[in-house]
Amino acid sequence: MNTVAKPVAVPNEWDRRGLPGWAYHSAALFELERLEVFLTHWQVVGHVNDIPAPGDWLTFDMLGERALVIRGKDREVRAFHNLCRHRGARLADGAQGHCKGAMVCPFHGWVYNLDGTLRGPARPETFGDLDRGEFGLKPVEMEIWHGLIFLRFLAGPQPSVSRLMEAFEADFGHYRAEDLLPAETGWSGDSVLPVNWKSVRDVDNEGYHVAMAHPALQDLYGRTYRDLTYPGGLSHSIAEFGDTPGRLWSVRNYVKLSPVHDWLPERLRRAWTYYGMFPNTVIAFTPEGAQYYHDIPLSPGKTKLSGRIYRYAHESREQRAARYLAYRIDRDTSQEDQQLSVWSNESMKSSAFEDFHLSDLEYGVRAHHDALRRILPVVKLADAPDEVSMADLNDKLRSANAKST
Repeated sequence: MNTVAKPVAVPNEWDRRGLPGWAYHSAALFELERLEVFLTHWQVVGHVNDIPAPGDWLTFDMLGERALVIRGKDREVRAFHNLCRHRGARLADGAQGHCKGAMVCPFHGWVYNLDGTLRGPARPETFGDLDRGEFGLKPVEMEIWHGLIFLRFLAGPQPSVSRLMEAFEADFGHYRAEDLLPAETGWSGDSVLPVNWKSVRDVDNEGYHVAMAHPALQDLYGRTYRDLTYPGGLSHSIAEFGDTPGRLWSVRNYVKLSPVHDWLPERLRRAWTYYGMFPNTVIAFTPEGAQYYHDIPLSPGKTKLSGRIYRYAHESREQRAARYLAYRIDRDTSQEDQQLSVWSNESMKSSAFEDFHLSDLEYGVRAHHDALRRILPVVKLADAPDEVSMADLNDKLRSANAKST
């Protein structure tokens, strides 16, 4: 019998140091993160209602891997590597689209059915005894949970999404996540920052900075914001609003227009909630809609911020207006966080940087760093190891840790 995970209590005494500064600009560590953190952990890439009709597709790229998610004629959603089996060309170009009855490679015209099987190559007589059954698109591990589509490029340490996210099962059910529809804009907006991905996570993983750095959020929910951490790299942040009318125009009008749904439990009716999943994903709900966002590493010093926005069906004009105002507040918050990420990342190369000193309110940062330390024990070292020997040293430290336990 499975038991739902409970939040982790902040210990009375704990190591308040974060990761060492060198971990934010090491190319060798970034390669280890690519192989052992990002490609082996679940990534949310969309919602089934982003691709409602047969032939609808969306793509997801990460660190040299390319995925194609497509709905077949049988209405099943499947995920494949987005590369032709002939020469590896990208089958689908762009974030999202539609094909009528087949995917056609733009390089040499190989044709694939919507279920990933090879219909046939162009000029088949030039390939001898080609077995079409051996040249279908290669599948990518996929799981659909409450309508959200999760992918994993390589086998990894996380369990199934449904088991991993079990602590949040009830809330996603209450929010009717399976019924979400893509909003008009679809994207929450892509932007590329000149920072290491961990600097983005460090800012997003705590609410200690809200009072100082985010005037709109502070005006909306003030001291009601709280962070919880769970085993397995999960986090949950929740903030209630409506006790005060708000001073800022966006906040004041949002509080007036935000719907109160009787199908939500009392604790969620007037709240913004954030559900974090290691290593880099957050799924957020407000009473009028939802979004997910994640930081996609591009290089040791470059990170893409991306995500998608969703709404509920049959929304009223007031609900639509509230969703727009929530977007405005969140957009301003994101821009503020981006600046904080840049400033924080810059400090990691400074000779004056001497570790973090974390507040109890920043325990989410510590929990994220601990998750990285378990996978990559080399980041426990205060001084940067040699780049060439980084991978070997990490293997030795991991073996030593395994023997000691």
